[in-house]
Amino acid sequence: MKTVPKKAALPGATSPTVTTRSEEETFRLAKEMASAFSGQEIVLLTGELGAGKTVFAKGIAAGAGVRNVHAVCSPSYTLVNIYQGKYTIFHIDLYRLDREAEIRDLGWEDFLGEGIVVVEWADKLIPPLDGISVRIEAGPGDERRVTIRRP
Repeated sequence: MKTVPKKAALPGATSPTVTTRSEEETFRLAKEMASAFSGQEIVLLTGELGAGKTVFAKGIAAGAGVRNVHAVCSPSYTLVNIYQGKYTIFHIDLYRLDREAEIRDLGWEDFLGEGIVVVEWADKLIPPLDGISVRIEAGPGDERRVTIRRP
């Protein structure tokens, strides 16, 4: 995993960009970030299909104490998955929702303040939500550029 610079990968940094070279490295980056969470965070994941948003969500779950991270999967059809670890994790996937009304009707706002909220395809939120923004861009092979911005 290549960080630019090393200090920027710390959870308090404002905008680190990290290059990971495997799913395992992407997972570990998210796990390390989430291990410092207090249980009220909002994580907004964006990136193309297959970029690694769900792998990142699994890492967040691991860092937040979910024991069976293999159970963490993309909620594309269920829309919301809930996992229990040190904190409750609400994993939301907006991929199949196109209209603002569909997203609003999901009731995801009810989860705010109740645990860690992880939103895949967060760029569909209108208005945008303030949280930890994670943009994942695919590179050659398994390489990913992960940009993390804290509010």
